Amino acid sequence: MKLLWPLVNLLQGLFFVVWTALLISLAILATLVSFSRDVALVMARRLWAPPLLGITGSRFVVELPRGIDWGRPHIYAMNHQSMLDIACAFAALPVNLRFVAKHTLKYVPFLGWYMWMTRMVFINRSHRRKAVKSLKEAGARIREGANILAFPEGTRSRDGRLLPFKKGIFLLALEAGVPVVPVAVEGSYAVLPSDGLRIRPGVIRVKVGEPIHTSGRSSANSAALMGEVRDAIAALQAELGGPPPHAQPTVEERRGQKVA
Repeated sequence: MKLLWPLVNLLQGLFFVVWTALLISLAILATLVSFSRDVALVMARRLWAPPLLGITGSRFVVELPRGIDWGRPHIYAMNHQSMLDIACAFAALPVNLRFVAKHTLKYVPFLGWYMWMTRMVFINRSHRRKAVKSLKEAGARIREGANILAFPEGTRSRDGRLLPFKKGIFLLALEAGVPVVPVAVEGSYAVLPSDGLRIRPGVIRVKVGEPIHTSGRSSANSAALMGEVRDAIAALQAELGGPPPHAQPTVEERRGQKVA
């Protein structure tokens, strides 16, 4: 069986690439015909994401709260364990999502075209002035009704535990004046680890928490908001069978590990 896994994973990887390229091409065509950017986002939720999760042979379980008004804009903050997390978010959340992504992704063929067409938010973290400008533009889009999803860790965790969060998305939430919804994914790192194309069937669980409101808060409260959201995600992750909150490393501990 060990000899079969590389072949199976190769076929799965080819399916990921071909299916993504096909759906992006169809989404671009559908957008041009319908003159609606939301068509491409609906296609991602309903047509692109479910087969990608299904081809892994994994079971996908979603828990949604009752206290969310899905008709109003939110910022969804999700922990990041695997390349599968984008598909998990599209499949789990019943709203059209726009992502906060690294600006370099706009230059990737097909993917970059799709992201530009659907008005994803590109952030150049190495250039502070451009990053601030991008966040202000994103705030305007949110006030117009867009839902934004971000991975505050900025990169994938290698062991499933939370990495330190970056402040940008929380400054955006405060500027836009919209609630932040904590979202936890657990199990995706075991299905598709960050160290290569090594897919193994498992159970991927996603749980969405109650909105954390930002009304009455200023940008000076970004650190407190970030800590509140991180604690909420850690608690949700524990409820899904992940590490308990007390086992999550603090920001200082993570920094110490990096130095070591």
